[in-house]
Amino acid sequence: MSNGLRKYFANVSAYLKNQNKEYIMFSHIMVGTNDLDRAQAFYDGVLAVLGAPKGIRTTNATGQQRVFYSHNGTRFGITQPINGQPATVANGSTIGFSCESVKQAQQFYDTALALGATAIEDPPGIRQTSIGPAYLAYLRDLDGHKICVFGKVE
Repeated sequence: MSNGLRKYFANVSAYLKNQNKEYIMFSHIMVGTNDLDRAQAFYDGVLAVLGAPKGIRTTNATGQQRVFYSHNGTRFGITQPINGQPATVANGSTIGFSCESVKQAQQFYDTALALGATAIEDPPGIRQTSIGPAYLAYLRDLDGHKICVFGKVE
């Protein structure tokens, strides 16, 4: 592991230790890609809308390139598959990105489409959910991973 990545994970760990009020369920979410440069450009763009810095590119012990993002104590990664096979999407899986407002969620969605994502399902909008009204928008990233953009309705 590179020194930059060690420092990155140490900073995230320190942040998590200081979060007494809220438990973060996941250590990270990672998806595969067949074109890391293209995927990094896409996620650098859409995650900037949430305030996340550009991804940190690393190489694992077996030579695969990865990019990690950190924001508000959570981590998201994109990677070349370790087994050397083409990356594929998971049927039935969705990755949800949380936005602070409807405006930010719409900006995330618009940015994703401008960067080459594909709109899917119902048009974006406010829907009644089991936790109350929420802005929801669905798309597929450049590798076909299903993304839900979730915006808080105030």
